[in-house]
Amino acid sequence: MIFQDMDRIVFAGDSITDMYSAQPVGEIGDGLGAGYVRIVDSLLSAVYPELSIRITNSGVGGNTSRDLLKRWERDCLALEPQWVSICIGINDAWRQFDAPAFKEMPVSLAEYEDNLEKMLESLKGRVKGTFILTPYYIEREKSERLRSKMDEYGQICKKLAQRHGSIFVDLQAAFDSFLKYKHSTFLAIDRIHPNQIGAVIIARAFLAECGFDFNRKI
Repeated sequence: MIFQDMDRIVFAGDSITDMYSAQPVGEIGDGLGAGYVRIVDSLLSAVYPELSIRITNSGVGGNTSRDLLKRWERDCLALEPQWVSICIGINDAWRQFDAPAFKEMPVSLAEYEDNLEKMLESLKGRVKGTFILTPYYIEREKSERLRSKMDEYGQICKKLAQRHGSIFVDLQAAFDSFLKYKHSTFLAIDRIHPNQIGAVIIARAFLAECGFDFNRKI
Protein backbone atom coordinates (compact mmCIF):
# COMPACT_ATOMS: atom_id res chain seq x y z
CA MET A 1 0.00 0.00 0.00
CA ILE A 2 1.25 3.45 -0.88
CA PHE A 3 0.49 5.19 2.42
CA GLN A 4 3.02 5.12 5.24
CA ASP A 5 2.94 5.67 8.97
CA MET A 6 2.25 9.31 9.91
CA ASP A 7 1.19 10.31 6.41
CA ARG A 8 -1.48 12.99 6.13
CA ILE A 9 -4.07 12.81 3.35
CA VAL A 10 -6.14 15.88 2.52
CA PHE A 11 -9.39 15.26 0.65
CA ALA A 12 -10.40 18.45 -1.18
CA GLY A 13 -13.73 18.85 -2.90
CA ASP A 14 -17.37 19.83 -2.80
CA SER A 15 -20.42 18.36 -1.02
CA ILE A 16 -19.56 14.81 -2.12
CA THR A 17 -16.40 15.09 -0.04
CA ASP A 18 -17.85 17.36 2.65
CA MET A 19 -20.93 15.34 3.67
CA TYR A 20 -21.51 17.29 6.91
CA SER A 21 -17.85 17.42 7.93
CA ALA A 22 -16.49 20.04 10.33
CA GLN A 23 -15.57 23.37 8.76
CA PRO A 24 -13.29 24.76 7.48
CA VAL A 25 -11.53 21.38 7.69
CA GLY A 26 -12.73 18.26 9.46
CA GLU A 27 -10.87 15.51 11.24
CA ILE A 28 -11.53 12.57 13.58
CA GLY A 29 -14.88 10.80 13.84
CA ASP A 30 -17.90 12.97 13.08
CA GLY A 31 -15.58 15.76 11.98
CA LEU A 32 -14.81 13.70 8.89
CA GLY A 33 -18.43 13.82 7.81
CA ALA A 34 -20.65 10.92 6.82
CA GLY A 35 -19.37 10.15 3.34
CA TYR A 36 -16.54 8.40 1.55
CA VAL A 37 -13.77 10.22 3.44
CA ARG A 38 -14.89 8.71 6.74
CA ILE A 39 -15.19 5.27 5.13
CA VAL A 40 -11.63 5.54 3.79
CA ASP A 41 -10.43 6.51 7.26
CA SER A 42 -12.31 3.60 8.86
CA LEU A 43 -10.99 1.04 6.39
CA LEU A 44 -7.40 2.21 6.68
CA SER A 45 -7.63 2.09 10.48
CA ALA A 46 -9.28 -1.34 10.53
CA VAL A 47 -7.14 -3.10 7.94
CA TYR A 48 -3.80 -1.40 8.65
CA PRO A 49 -3.86 -0.84 12.43
CA GLU A 50 -0.06 -0.57 12.58
CA LEU A 51 -0.23 2.67 10.58
CA SER A 52 -1.23 6.04 11.99
CA ILE A 53 -2.60 8.00 9.05
CA ARG A 54 -4.11 11.45 9.46
CA ILE A 55 -7.19 12.04 7.32
CA THR A 56 -8.40 15.59 6.70
CA ASN A 57 -11.68 16.52 5.02
CA SER A 58 -11.39 19.81 3.13
CA GLY A 59 -14.68 19.52 1.28
CA VAL A 60 -17.18 22.39 1.15
CA GLY A 61 -20.68 21.86 -0.19
CA GLY A 62 -21.61 23.79 -3.32
CA ASN A 63 -18.01 24.47 -4.34
CA THR A 64 -16.86 24.65 -7.91
CA SER A 65 -13.21 24.33 -8.91
CA ARG A 66 -13.15 28.15 -8.85
CA ASP A 67 -14.23 28.17 -5.21
CA LEU A 68 -11.77 25.45 -4.26
CA LEU A 69 -8.90 27.33 -5.87
CA LYS A 70 -9.74 30.45 -3.85
CA ARG A 71 -9.34 28.55 -0.55
CA TRP A 72 -6.54 26.28 -1.73
CA GLU A 73 -3.80 27.85 0.36
CA ARG A 74 -5.76 27.69 3.62
CA ASP A 75 -7.48 24.34 3.17
CA CYS A 76 -4.71 22.39 1.46
CA LEU A 77 -1.21 23.84 1.15
CA ALA A 78 -1.08 25.28 4.67
CA LEU A 79 -1.92 21.83 6.08
CA GLU A 80 1.34 20.40 4.71
CA PRO A 81 -0.07 17.03 3.63
CA GLN A 82 1.85 14.13 2.13
CA TRP A 83 -1.04 13.24 -0.18
CA VAL A 84 -3.82 15.31 -1.74
CA SER A 85 -7.02 14.02 -3.31
CA ILE A 86 -9.01 16.37 -5.54
CA CYS A 87 -12.66 15.56 -6.25
CA ILE A 88 -14.24 18.61 -7.86
CA GLY A 89 -16.20 19.49 -10.98
CA ILE A 90 -19.77 18.35 -10.41
CA ASN A 91 -20.99 21.87 -9.65
CA ASP A 92 -18.90 23.30 -12.48
CA ALA A 93 -21.08 21.31 -14.88
CA TRP A 94 -24.32 21.15 -12.88
CA ARG A 95 -24.76 24.92 -12.60
CA GLN A 96 -25.11 25.02 -16.38
CA PHE A 97 -28.36 23.08 -15.99
CA ASP A 98 -29.90 24.04 -12.64
CA ALA A 99 -29.01 27.75 -12.75
CA PRO A 100 -28.79 28.67 -16.45
CA ALA A 101 -29.82 32.30 -15.88
CA PHE A 102 -26.84 32.86 -13.57
CA LYS A 103 -24.10 32.95 -16.19
CA GLU A 104 -21.40 33.72 -13.63
CA MET A 105 -21.97 30.49 -11.68
CA PRO A 106 -20.95 27.67 -14.06
CA VAL A 107 -17.28 26.99 -14.74
CA SER A 108 -16.36 26.32 -18.34
CA LEU A 109 -14.25 23.38 -19.41
CA ALA A 110 -11.32 25.70 -20.16
CA GLU A 111 -11.46 27.38 -16.76
CA TYR A 112 -11.94 24.04 -15.03
CA GLU A 113 -8.78 22.68 -16.61
CA ASP A 114 -6.88 25.84 -15.70
CA ASN A 115 -8.09 25.71 -12.08
CA LEU A 116 -7.02 22.09 -11.63
CA GLU A 117 -3.74 22.80 -13.38
CA LYS A 118 -2.96 25.54 -10.85
CA MET A 119 -3.78 23.26 -7.92
CA LEU A 120 -1.60 20.46 -9.20
CA GLU A 121 1.29 22.79 -10.07
CA SER A 122 1.21 24.20 -6.54
CA LEU A 123 1.73 20.70 -5.11
CA LYS A 124 4.83 19.81 -7.11
CA GLY A 125 7.75 19.06 -4.84
CA ARG A 126 5.56 19.41 -1.75
CA VAL A 127 3.73 16.07 -1.57
CA LYS A 128 4.35 12.38 -2.16
CA GLY A 129 1.47 12.14 -4.57
CA THR A 130 -1.87 13.43 -5.77
CA PHE A 131 -5.19 11.89 -6.76
CA ILE A 132 -7.71 13.18 -9.26
CA LEU A 133 -11.23 11.80 -8.87
CA THR A 134 -13.63 12.38 -11.74
CA PRO A 135 -16.89 14.24 -11.33
CA TYR A 136 -19.83 11.98 -12.15
CA TYR A 137 -23.55 11.71 -12.77
CA ILE A 138 -25.19 8.49 -11.63
CA GLU A 139 -27.03 7.87 -14.89
CA ARG A 140 -26.67 4.93 -17.29
CA GLU A 141 -27.62 6.80 -20.45
CA LYS A 142 -24.47 8.49 -21.66
CA SER A 143 -26.51 10.63 -24.06
CA GLU A 144 -28.39 12.31 -21.19
CA ARG A 145 -27.33 15.96 -21.32
CA LEU A 146 -25.81 16.36 -17.86
CA ARG A 147 -24.20 12.93 -18.00
CA SER A 148 -22.66 13.80 -21.37
CA LYS A 149 -21.38 17.14 -20.06
CA MET A 150 -19.99 15.53 -16.90
CA ASP A 151 -18.03 13.07 -19.04
CA GLU A 152 -16.32 16.02 -20.73
CA TYR A 153 -15.08 17.26 -17.35
CA GLY A 154 -14.00 13.72 -16.50
CA GLN A 155 -11.87 13.60 -19.63
CA ILE A 156 -10.05 16.70 -18.47
CA CYS A 157 -9.31 14.93 -15.18
CA LYS A 158 -7.85 11.99 -17.05
CA LYS A 159 -5.70 14.26 -19.22
CA LEU A 160 -4.37 16.19 -16.23
CA ALA A 161 -3.67 13.02 -14.26
CA GLN A 162 -1.52 11.77 -17.13
CA ARG A 163 0.22 15.13 -17.49
CA HIS A 164 1.05 15.48 -13.79
CA GLY A 165 1.57 11.84 -12.85
CA SER A 166 -1.45 11.89 -10.55
CA ILE A 167 -3.35 8.78 -9.57
CA PHE A 168 -6.55 8.74 -11.63
CA VAL A 169 -9.74 7.49 -9.97
CA ASP A 170 -12.61 7.09 -12.44
CA LEU A 171 -15.69 7.43 -10.23
CA GLN A 172 -18.00 7.57 -13.24
CA ALA A 173 -16.77 4.15 -14.34
CA ALA A 174 -17.27 2.80 -10.81
CA PHE A 175 -20.89 3.95 -10.78
CA ASP A 176 -21.45 2.73 -14.34
CA SER A 177 -20.44 -0.77 -13.26
CA PHE A 178 -22.99 -0.70 -10.45
CA LEU A 179 -25.73 0.62 -12.75
CA LYS A 180 -25.53 -2.55 -14.82
CA TYR A 181 -27.46 -4.19 -12.00
CA LYS A 182 -29.46 -1.54 -10.14
CA HIS A 183 -31.14 1.79 -10.89
CA SER A 184 -29.54 5.09 -9.91
CA THR A 185 -32.21 5.72 -7.25
CA PHE A 186 -30.62 2.87 -5.29
CA LEU A 187 -27.65 5.18 -4.74
CA ALA A 188 -28.86 8.79 -5.00
CA ILE A 189 -32.28 10.32 -5.58
CA ASP A 190 -30.76 13.33 -7.35
CA ARG A 191 -28.14 11.15 -9.08
CA ILE A 192 -25.43 13.29 -7.46
CA HIS A 193 -25.33 12.99 -3.66
CA PRO A 194 -24.70 9.34 -2.76
CA ASN A 195 -26.16 7.44 0.17
CA GLN A 196 -23.92 5.16 2.21
CA ILE A 197 -23.86 2.54 -0.54
CA GLY A 198 -22.69 5.15 -3.01
CA ALA A 199 -20.12 6.46 -0.53
CA VAL A 200 -18.73 2.93 -0.20
CA ILE A 201 -18.41 2.70 -3.99
CA ILE A 202 -16.36 5.92 -4.00
CA ALA A 203 -14.18 4.79 -1.08
CA ARG A 204 -13.59 1.40 -2.68
CA ALA A 205 -12.64 2.98 -6.02
CA PHE A 206 -10.19 5.29 -4.25
CA LEU A 207 -8.54 2.58 -2.16
CA ALA A 208 -8.31 0.22 -5.14
CA GLU A 209 -5.83 2.70 -6.66
CA CYS A 210 -3.73 2.79 -3.47
CA GLY A 211 -2.61 -0.83 -3.31
CA PHE A 212 -5.10 -1.39 -0.49
CA ASP A 213 -5.45 -5.11 0.33
CA PHE A 214 -9.12 -5.73 1.00
CA ASN A 215 -8.34 -9.31 2.05
CA ARG A 216 -5.45 -8.48 4.36
CA LYS A 217 -5.28 -10.45 7.60
CA ILE A 218 -3.98 -8.74 10.72
